[in-house]
Amino acid sequence: MNQTEQLIACVNRVAEHSPFYQKIFADHGIDARDVKNMEDFENLPFSEKDDLRNVYPLGLQAVPDEEVVRIHSSSGTTGDPVIIPYTKKDVHDWAVQFARCYAYAGITKKDRIQITPGYGLWTAGIGFQAGAEELGAMAIPMGPGNTEKQLKMMIDLQATVITATSSYALVLAEEVNRLGLRDKIKLTKGIIGSERWGDKMRGRIHDELGIELFDIYGLTEVYGPGIGIDCAYHTGIHYWSDYIYMEIIDPKTLKPVPDGEYGEIVLTTLQKEGAPLLRYRTHDISRKIPGQCPCGSVHPRHDRIMGRTDDMVKVKAVNMFPSQIESVLKGIDGVSSEYVMRIANTDGRDRIYLRFEAEQGASYESLERKVVQRFKSMIGVTVIPKAEPIGNLPRSVKKTVRIIDERND
Repeated sequence: MNQTEQLIACVNRVAEHSPFYQKIFADHGIDARDVKNMEDFENLPFSEKDDLRNVYPLGLQAVPDEEVVRIHSSSGTTGDPVIIPYTKKDVHDWAVQFARCYAYAGITKKDRIQITPGYGLWTAGIGFQAGAEELGAMAIPMGPGNTEKQLKMMIDLQATVITATSSYALVLAEEVNRLGLRDKIKLTKGIIGSERWGDKMRGRIHDELGIELFDIYGLTEVYGPGIGIDCAYHTGIHYWSDYIYMEIIDPKTLKPVPDGEYGEIVLTTLQKEGAPLLRYRTHDISRKIPGQCPCGSVHPRHDRIMGRTDDMVKVKAVNMFPSQIESVLKGIDGVSSEYVMRIANTDGRDRIYLRFEAEQGASYESLERKVVQRFKSMIGVTVIPKAEPIGNLPRSVKKTVRIIDERND
């Protein structure tokens, strides 16, 4: 069955079994039997996270209760969480995809994988663990935090792989460096996900831990982390085209963009039973990478996640994304990876306060001047900078908040 046939089969399946999509189809006057080719599929309506929240708690469920073996959930920080039911096949399929991620990163049964993402309702630690077990590697299910114990287990159990958010990987790297433990750890690889991370942070984690780093992709609504990863060539993230169908659309026109151009990732699940999704808008920004990877994989690639459409902040008619801020700081020698931008309105004027960390021995005054100049020339905004020593800014075991917009308070 080719991918178009798979998509048509998926449309018919959700039309038969998913009350969520039955209502969407009815509201839009869609008969699934009329979807016969790719053009028909691309005319189907999108689904959004708010649509999923609106059917809380189990409105996404597309199978009888007795077939649901587990639920996972988004954080629900801005309203009701999204509850995702999983069947036994869904759980197994996720583990298979995750094991594939590990294999693409060169991880084998001989590896010992220390898992620091959280366990619970969210799709984090349990996915990393299931993938390790499916692969046959040793899982060390630590969960987040307790850095002292993390390092003890890392040394005593001779972990070879660390899995983490980039923020917590940086915390571990800094502690290994501070305590002089580099010669005692056996890590060779890091599987990093959950948040976008720039080249400066990537370089610091690589240098301080001496490991090869891999980007893993995923989201709660579509299995969780593990639906894609970069391989040893690091030329893009392979996504599992036998489980998901990916579109890249212009977030304004909602039309497909040509391969190689950036846009918003839209995903359709090809095999999911518990809560299948059609044309789900992720709001993640990336692009498809044309051509075949040097590794020879049949699975296509997308680029690293550059940000999210809802990450954008507007200051004085200028749109800014975190990726742009990181690009500016990346080009200044002596500036480290960590920053916090605070946007406030004072006396009727928007002001941007930028705290950033500077490498040891750097001239703070000189770096602050360069930061002001580069922000003005590259983005067109004026920042009020403050250089600080490495380690001064907050660290997180989960995701680091880098942009604080106080105008919305």
